[in-house]
Amino acid sequence: MKKIVFLGDSITDAHHNLGIDPMGLGNGYVQMIAQRLEEQGEDVKILNRGHDGFTVQGLLRLLPRDCIFQKPDVVSILVGCNDVGVMMNTGRDLQEQEFAENYERLVVEIQEETGAEIICMGPFIFPYPQEYQNWIPGILEVEKVIQEVTEMRQITFMPLQEEMQKAVDRYGYRAITSDGIHLTEKGNWIVADRWLEKWTR
Repeated sequence: MKKIVFLGDSITDAHHNLGIDPMGLGNGYVQMIAQRLEEQGEDVKILNRGHDGFTVQGLLRLLPRDCIFQKPDVVSILVGCNDVGVMMNTGRDLQEQEFAENYERLVVEIQEETGAEIICMGPFIFPYPQEYQNWIPGILEVEKVIQEVTEMRQITFMPLQEEMQKAVDRYGYRAITSDGIHLTEKGNWIVADRWLEKWTR
């Protein structure tokens, strides 16, 4: 049996501690991936270790408990939107937050301590409300950092900003996002389907 650990912020969290899903996976893309894998007869155990409001520093702080001690075979990471939020709300840019150094440290520790396959997803945001348009350059900067780290460490990278924007261009904002950050059921399914395409069984 393969063990998959999902790390991230509220997009991953998806209220997984509120009893919405009896498996403790929440009502977001993690639960949808689990559902699809079960339908396909895959022998996997999935753990949702997302935390509402987390930055990459938060993931690092709880990495031993949430990930290393779990001895996963696969680790999925989706983080960065809150780091951009810190920048927009406090003026501390990504360099001051040491985002690149912390993200690389996160990936390196997972690789060295678990040997797990890693899938790194890029963050995303929608200009809905319009004020989030100002966040997009920061999101793209985070995406670039993650791409550089994943190329250096030879792990899977899954950018999402452009793909999610194409989804809203096709279906409209209300079909994909509830508030410009969080996803509707359709939005979560898009992420789940893309993740499943990236995962090497």
